[in-house]
Amino acid sequence: MEVLMPEPQIYVERTLAIIKPDVIDKEEEIEDLILRSGFHIIQKRKLQLSPEQCSNFYAEQFGKVFFPNLTAYMSSGPIVAMVLARNCAVSYWKDLLGPSNSLRAKITHPHSLRALYGTDELRNGLHGSVSISSAEKEIRFIFPEAILEPVPTGQRARDYLNLYVKPTLLAGLTALCKEKPADPM
Repeated sequence: MEVLMPEPQIYVERTLAIIKPDVIDKEEEIEDLILRSGFHIIQKRKLQLSPEQCSNFYAEQFGKVFFPNLTAYMSSGPIVAMVLARNCAVSYWKDLLGPSNSLRAKITHPHSLRALYGTDELRNGLHGSVSISSAEKEIRFIFPEAILEPVPTGQRARDYLNLYVKPTLLAGLTALCKEKPADPM
């Protein structure tokens, strides 16, 4: 009888999460919600960004009306930055965050983190990367020592599993089956 096994998957997508200055006192509560949502916290760091660092971090927002207020807000106190990992980390984190405008989130996504912890459209409590490429860039910015290896997907992932993982497992399981314990109990 053949046992059906699910296709092996590699859960290594990462995203950046930031607890912003005005909700830093809710750090433990937010981390608990993150962990209960299936994320793993790979790295964590508490820091305070200068206005210049905030300007560099949010460079894509430069020129928008809210940019000066955003950099002032993000540099107003300490933040907690975390690298989160799980399958489809970026999209799951965006779903958990809800809309960037906390006032809208309270109406349309009342159980989202921004609805729970944000106060207005600027002070939305948390940051999340919008894409895999922006996540990599933002992680490198906050965690410059981080090693970000490319995530194997599709055929590359299957090739890796077939070339390295399956032979090792097969040899180990075969050796284990050949052993007969002296006292099985």
